[in-house]
Amino acid sequence: MSEGADDYQDTPDDGPGEPQSAAGSDGPDPAAGSDGPSPAVRGDGRGPCARDERPGPSAADGRLSPRVGGDGAPAAMVNELSGTVYGPSVQAHRVHGDITFNVQAAPPCACGESARPDQIPPQTVPHINRLTELAELDDGLRAVVREASGVSVGCRVLSGVPGVGKTSLACTWSDAVREQFPDGRIFIDYAALRGPGSGSVPGGTGGAGGQAGSDVSEAVAQCLRALGVCPSYIPASLAERTNLLRTRSVDRRLLIVLDDVHQPAQVRALLPKGLGSMVLVTSTGRLRELALLGAQFLPVEPLDRATSMQVLAARCGAQAVAAEPEAAGRLVEFCAGLPKALHLAAARLLTNRRLTMQALADELADEARRLSGLSLGREHSMSAVLELSYRDLPADAARLYRTLGWLPGRTFDVGIAAVAADMDMAVASSLLDRLVEASLLDETVDDRFRFHDLVRLHARERAAAEEPDSGERTVLERVVMHYLALTAFADRAIREDRLRVAELTDLLDGAPNPFAADGGPEPLGWLDAERANILAVLREASRWGLHQQVWQLAEGFTVLFLHHRYVGDWQESLELGATAAAEVMVPAAEARLRSLLSRPLMDRGEFERARAELEKAVACAEVAAHTVLSASVQEFYGRYWDRFDAPRAMAAYRRSVELNVEAAEWRGVAIATYFLGCAQDAAGEHGKALESLRRAHEDLLGRNDRRMAARALASMGAVHERLGDTQAALRTLSAAAQALRAEQAHHYEAQTRVRLADLTERTGGTQAAVREQLARAYAIYEAGGSPDAERLRERLDQLDRLDQLDQPDQPDQPGQPGQPDQRGDG
Repeated sequence: MSEGADDYQDTPDDGPGEPQSAAGSDGPDPAAGSDGPSPAVRGDGRGPCARDERPGPSAADGRLSPRVGGDGAPAAMVNELSGTVYGPSVQAHRVHGDITFNVQAAPPCACGESARPDQIPPQTVPHINRLTELAELDDGLRAVVREASGVSVGCRVLSGVPGVGKTSLACTWSDAVREQFPDGRIFIDYAALRGPGSGSVPGGTGGAGGQAGSDVSEAVAQCLRALGVCPSYIPASLAERTNLLRTRSVDRRLLIVLDDVHQPAQVRALLPKGLGSMVLVTSTGRLRELALLGAQFLPVEPLDRATSMQVLAARCGAQAVAAEPEAAGRLVEFCAGLPKALHLAAARLLTNRRLTMQALADELADEARRLSGLSLGREHSMSAVLELSYRDLPADAARLYRTLGWLPGRTFDVGIAAVAADMDMAVASSLLDRLVEASLLDETVDDRFRFHDLVRLHARERAAAEEPDSGERTVLERVVMHYLALTAFADRAIREDRLRVAELTDLLDGAPNPFAADGGPEPLGWLDAERANILAVLREASRWGLHQQVWQLAEGFTVLFLHHRYVGDWQESLELGATAAAEVMVPAAEARLRSLLSRPLMDRGEFERARAELEKAVACAEVAAHTVLSASVQEFYGRYWDRFDAPRAMAAYRRSVELNVEAAEWRGVAIATYFLGCAQDAAGEHGKALESLRRAHEDLLGRNDRRMAARALASMGAVHERLGDTQAALRTLSAAAQALRAEQAHHYEAQTRVRLADLTERTGGTQAAVREQLARAYAIYEAGGSPDAERLRERLDQLDRLDQLDQPDQPDQPGQPGQPDQRGDG
């Protein structure tokens, strides 16, 4: 690849850049120059880029006007959504009631060597007994730290039926031994990575969207982020991530809890390397293959009668149990030793003071008989308890419970609950509290909510039985619109003038922008925190045929991936978006999304697929007949050919320049010229490269894009070096390093300083000058958790050793031990 034209994975602080003109540089987008936002790209053509030539709804302007039915045919025009709308409705072109966005601020990224994660979820209900299991876990820990055992890292697997308390046991033990893991405790929830619609069965493929291994790769990435690795330094492939995790954990004593594991591969990749570390796994399956790794297995059995009675007494009070011992015993029997069932039963008693244990036991007996033909064993007991807890809910809380079962994501906040149920925020908040009191919902530490898997299934069953046939689609449409509005606001808050195909003016006009408010959430952080939910919404909306919303959401969502390396998620979202754009025949959108798709595909080494997507994008851009979009696609094409064929890359960049000139997109001209210069340099045309880069540098400064101008300056320095003009190279690289530092483009600054150090060393510069550049680069890489930090540390250590060798021997001082005193007697 040419110097300076780095792929986005090498640009952590600037945002993993899509091709750097209309497609997006690390600064404001060239699609509109510096004078304001670019006009939306409108495509109304029909052509070879459309997969389906059947008649369909007009989507020329990219608006959410006619709704497309599941069979692809246009349904009736939707003119309004009744009730309060949290996030404006573009169908109505007006908003009913208040608009409320409940946007949670994401936790800050803790980058750097000193990161000490403590992610074990707090326990909100008492943990009773399990003394035998806790003692066995203690024994396993002692075996790990005992030098004679020869075991450096331990692995324990807690297995048992759903609802038996595996996660609670793991968290309780983790808290008890917190001091034994001074370097941190990490918690990975595989259920959250899979999503509610992916099927949680032992031995299933897992992974987002059915992509085997993607949940494992993301789990490793979560560990790396917890250990202080900045997202942009996390490699793209699972193998590289796993190796980096081993490197980062080698001197740390860590506890990693892996919850709801279904496959051995979900454990193997996350084994740390630090002596005395431990991995604790919970699973509904046995995972016997982990025995090959030395894992020890600990079955978690249902509670015995005595312990179950203790749980009931801890929740309801010892006096209440003593007052109705026989009824309490019957309740324990019906709950079959499952802590989740016991907590549900206790919640019913606590929230309905008139309900006695005897009455609840009688109800459970009746319910058990009713369900006897539907389920068996402990699932039968859980179903009985859930059904009675559900029946005890007020009508509005029961409706919210059913509605929430349809949500695509694993977690949700009050705002999403209100949107899904089409109700006021205050009402939704009160009803959520009621569901938490009934133990039907769990509240997380970040003021979000989630279902236990069995409870979610029950909520969906009740919704299917009691809600109208159109209910699930209606809920999904509300949620999609909510996320589309918030994602669009976040996208624009990050980069206002980025090229966009979707015209969302009607959606956003008049709506409050939470990211623009004082004290509002950081938009990139919010997108990162909501990433799993947005991806789940895209999948579900695609399944329901909401194609227009899918491609628009996928386009806005991509801004997250320009800054954070979630290659698998980016690829999946763009594939969903491109397919959706083809379904509703919006060639401009299809061109945009397919050209973007080439980036994660190339990162994953799928170059033939990337080229095929780019060829489709070129065809779609021609059909759309939009010059700026065509310029963007040509630049993507140039970035592809940078890897294989410099002359073809130069041809693509020249074409991008021509199209940008035609469209009067002068910043686009400057960016394409910059990449042209980089390609010319790679092809050995150094004189032409220097001319192109100088022109790009001047034009970028003229457009007040100092960040990209600094990058162009760094590339000029590299060309001077190749031309043999050492002094010009040193001057230019020094100026570029200072400019990049001023623009906080730290990764590019580090690259430039390493090149400057190498050149200084080769030309006989002082070791102090070399050390100064390497030390600054090392500080940048170390702060971000880059693997390159270790390499620079070794170079700095070598310089220190050379300094020591260059120091002249110091003369011995009189009177030193072992030396004769030469001062004489007098």
